[in-house]
Amino acid sequence: MDAYQRHGRALIRKAERILQRREDAQDLVHALFVDLLARGDEPDLPYLYRAITNRCLGFIRDESNRARLLASNDDALRGPIRTRCDEQAIGMDLLVKLTRELDERTLEIVLYRYFDDMTLEEVATMLGLSRKTVAKKLDDVRDAIARLS
Repeated sequence: MDAYQRHGRALIRKAERILQRREDAQDLVHALFVDLLARGDEPDLPYLYRAITNRCLGFIRDESNRARLLASNDDALRGPIRTRCDEQAIGMDLLVKLTRELDERTLEIVLYRYFDDMTLEEVATMLGLSRKTVAKKLDDVRDAIARLS
């Protein structure tokens, strides 16, 4: 599949930033492309980005995966933190807590904004929302982080 050759490595890096585990990231990306092959689809990059984001969120929400991710998460091995919201680092522990507090769409916004460093306009375009709606959802995220901290 040509899409895997073109986008596979970038999708694995994206999933690895979210999950902080290369093996899980590779598994999710490979499963995505197996599903696409079975359907005969040749999707574009925006679809692939959304699909892997949603698979990562589903993976984190799964109880059995959640415990393993938290147990294997070592802040000392993670490297520099790139994902911050108002000086609060968004690590695996906080991300897991946010999955319990926020709806799926808001979690997508968190990942695009803080993990993929997208602008509000880029997030809005990716999700088909207005910039104002994205900003409001990010306010909700900040409120949730304040409650959880």
